[in-house]
Amino acid sequence: MAAYKKAIEDGADALECDVRLTADGHLVCVHDRRINRTSNGRGAVSALELAELAALDFGSWKNRDEAPDWEEEPGGRADTSVLTLERLLGLVADAGRRVELAIETKHPTRWAGQVEERLLMLLKRFGLDAPDSAAESPVRIMSFSARSLHRVRAASPTLPTVYLLQFVSPRLRDGRLPAGVRIAGPSIRIVRSNPAYVSRLKRMGHQVHVWTVNEPEDVDLCVELGVDAIITNRPRAVLHQLGR
Repeated sequence: MAAYKKAIEDGADALECDVRLTADGHLVCVHDRRINRTSNGRGAVSALELAELAALDFGSWKNRDEAPDWEEEPGGRADTSVLTLERLLGLVADAGRRVELAIETKHPTRWAGQVEERLLMLLKRFGLDAPDSAAESPVRIMSFSARSLHRVRAASPTLPTVYLLQFVSPRLRDGRLPAGVRIAGPSIRIVRSNPAYVSRLKRMGHQVHVWTVNEPEDVDLCVELGVDAIITNRPRAVLHQLGR
């Protein structure tokens, strides 16, 4: 939560999160399949219940010199505890301005399609599951799994989907994406090594959202190529570089 509060404070247009389903059916914002690297606990997210995850520390191992002031306030424990998607949606709803949310579903997982089912149920509670159009939606669903995006589109056709790419398979080199997907999410490594791929995606009518763009020269490259969104760990620095 601390990182997301700081991103909003720094003026980020949107937040990005990875979601996994706990053993008792809660969506939590955890990147790794196992919690060993990013907490003081052990085990797979999918095999642990929310109460077990909530008892662990997911944040204070970070460099305390870089911790924002409000992390020291009473109740700061909540900023380093495991973050549920529900709490993150609440933060966005209370931001006082439009803050978009890019939600990545992590696969493979033992819970398979239950991830998307629970995700859409939660979005419905916040009135975000069925926007009038993709362009108006403050939420987009991202995944490396075409099957995950298909499930989302089947249940909510107007919710925008992003197909994430670690590499470009031969069948997608011409700029095609899985059926119904209108946004490509290539890594900055792909964009650096094959900038013409962005042009091919654009010619096919797709938007391009690039991750993870932290270096100034990579920001310049994305601007030069006309990408639609930059996903970065350094929103304040990138906004400054863009003159915002």
